[in-house]
Amino acid sequence: MSSLLLSKGLIDGKWVSASIGEQFEVKNPANGQVIGSVPNMNAKDAQLAIDAAKRAFYSNEWSGLTAKQRSQLLKNWYHLIEKNTQEIAEIMTAESGKPINESKGEVVYGNSFMEWFAEEARRIYGEIVPAPVQNRELMVLKQPLGVAALITPWNFPLAMITRKAGAALAAGCTVVIKPAEDTPLTALAVAKLAQDAGIPKGVVNVVTTNKAAPIGDLFCKSPDVHGISFTGSTEVGKILYRQSADGVKKVSLELGGNAPFIVFDSANVEKAVEGAMASKFRNCGQTCVSANRFFVQEGIYDKFIEGLKARVESLKIGHGSSADTQIGPLINTMQYNKICGFVEDAVNKNCKVISGGKPLKDVGELFYAPTIISDIAPEAKIYNEEVFGPIVSIIKFKTEEEALKIANASQRGLAGYFFSEDIQQVFRVARRLEVGMVGVNEGLISAAEAPFGGVKESGIGREGCHHGIDEYTEIKYICLGNLKYN
Repeated sequence: MSSLLLSKGLIDGKWVSASIGEQFEVKNPANGQVIGSVPNMNAKDAQLAIDAAKRAFYSNEWSGLTAKQRSQLLKNWYHLIEKNTQEIAEIMTAESGKPINESKGEVVYGNSFMEWFAEEARRIYGEIVPAPVQNRELMVLKQPLGVAALITPWNFPLAMITRKAGAALAAGCTVVIKPAEDTPLTALAVAKLAQDAGIPKGVVNVVTTNKAAPIGDLFCKSPDVHGISFTGSTEVGKILYRQSADGVKKVSLELGGNAPFIVFDSANVEKAVEGAMASKFRNCGQTCVSANRFFVQEGIYDKFIEGLKARVESLKIGHGSSADTQIGPLINTMQYNKICGFVEDAVNKNCKVISGGKPLKDVGELFYAPTIISDIAPEAKIYNEEVFGPIVSIIKFKTEEEALKIANASQRGLAGYFFSEDIQQVFRVARRLEVGMVGVNEGLISAAEAPFGGVKESGIGREGCHHGIDEYTEIKYICLGNLKYN
């Protein structure tokens, strides 16, 4: 059994059970087998975690360290994650269903944020501002918020923790992490490595539960929690935003997307197909930045579909533990039913299924064939809603103006992609797409060095790059007066 496969939560440096003694099972979505069980914690347990994080912060066990000391401890954590890549990836694949090679890739990608923020810890600079009068000096400091509550999703169970916790800890904050109920085991494994890295007790706490609402409510309303970072659905994000309003709490939200993927006549079609495969089918299409609405210009429409169809039908579908698997299962029954409903609705509205469009019960209960649908009716659900699954919906367009109008006619604005070899068009479209991140001739765009986040209902704040630390700091202005220089 893996030494990182844990069955207890982490509060104040101790591995603990739920106060009411409940556990819940974590199952492999590929075969339904139980991998393990974790504490089904409640608001009382979450309060203990908040108290521990508060003590660690105000006792200066973390915020009182020098930036160099925090940097070194984060580097220790980074190296331990790197050393345990295979073990973490196996846990991740077992609980999320993603192919083992994708899980290994996530460990590397997620750990890049830990490395980045370990380095950024020493670059949280203040400012000296020129004073308007001769006897004053004006200084600006960046100080840590305090306790930060981090609520993370199932689809990137390591990267969404490291992207948040790395920034928070670099700034000097302490954290309470509430991982998704589908994938708590990866979170516990990473937290164990934080402990092994020498990060003091109470600095990193993990509360596991399958009853998230009361704990989310506590995070938002507790005066001892000074910041909330949430990645998940827009609907839940809006609830947390409202609940945090009374305390005027600092909130960072990375919410749902509905990413357009535009292929212009000037595009290199082979590169566009490659980009579509990378963006759409990673983690079985279950990513917030996954290409969702495909707009293909009429001049290369047939060629693009022909190339994409060949690639989609060659995908290797199976259990994530196999090294050659490219597409795994959907995460749970709710998501599976949603995907089935999308396709059924499209067929009923006379959309054309070019490939797939059916469950794969011979592989497993939660497997669905990678699907291409064209002739999308505007009233079809896949025309308007985020799919979050392995469905490519293709819409033909005539002009750039038409494509941009439809692409921007959404209240979501996380990521967008387009392919064009026309440099004039590249700059024009990149500026006009109403999204927080744009991939130009590229289907994979996220990196630790770049700001991650959206506009409109896709969230507020940014993660990654040097801007990511801003979500966990307050700016303090200091005015030194009555100085004598003569």
